[in-house]
Amino acid sequence: MQLSSSEIRRQVEALGPWFHNIDLAGVETAPGHFLGNYPYVKWRKFADAIPADLTGRTVLDIGCNAGFYSIEMKRRRAERVVGIDFDDAYLAQARFAASVAGVEIEFRRLSVYDLGLLGEKFDVVLFMGVLYHLRHPLLALDIIRDYVAGDMLVFQSMQRGSDAVTVVEANYPFWEREHFDEPGFPKLHFVEHRYADDPTNWWIPNRACVEAMLRSAGFSIISRPEDEVYICGLAEVPDGCGLPGATTRQA
Repeated sequence: MQLSSSEIRRQVEALGPWFHNIDLAGVETAPGHFLGNYPYVKWRKFADAIPADLTGRTVLDIGCNAGFYSIEMKRRRAERVVGIDFDDAYLAQARFAASVAGVEIEFRRLSVYDLGLLGEKFDVVLFMGVLYHLRHPLLALDIIRDYVAGDMLVFQSMQRGSDAVTVVEANYPFWEREHFDEPGFPKLHFVEHRYADDPTNWWIPNRACVEAMLRSAGFSIISRPEDEVYICGLAEVPDGCGLPGATTRQA
């Protein structure tokens, strides 16, 4: 889309407010972001952990927001990129940003709980900054594992609490309680009302909880290139875990 800077700026203002700050031909969509140049400031810390050439690969961006990561995946020559979100305003921003960037991306209004409707698996799945906005976070990971994850999962979640990771036993006696108070024991903090003035912030895990949830859903952690970002592969879903009746059990 060939637009002048003033035309782009008018569209950016009309589609605002933006959470993703994206440079659209010299026009920033959220220059005053409280996190700085976000999400670029985070992206630059783990970009090298994702293949620089995605030729022939398919990518699913879950909770794509304004499409920053979807656009970056297309710039790495991914054959097909699908971005999904449940917010029509974000999808409108994403479609506009992609058109200005000159990349072809399929954006769809879809909930993470309905990923089975896509009917396909993707080589790379991005699940960035979504987990803590969900009422049912572990269900979402199970759905991703069984329905859309074909090879690599790039996962990110806000974390609070200790960064320590305690080695958890396979079982504990009923009367043993001390381990629950250890800083490195997996904990998922529930937000009943609001956090950061956002009513959609429901659950905030500590590091140990993030890693335990990923393993429980059938993902193997390959690397942690940034404090909140994990590069994961597929692993066998542990017995008793996953979706009831699901057939995808092996890596």
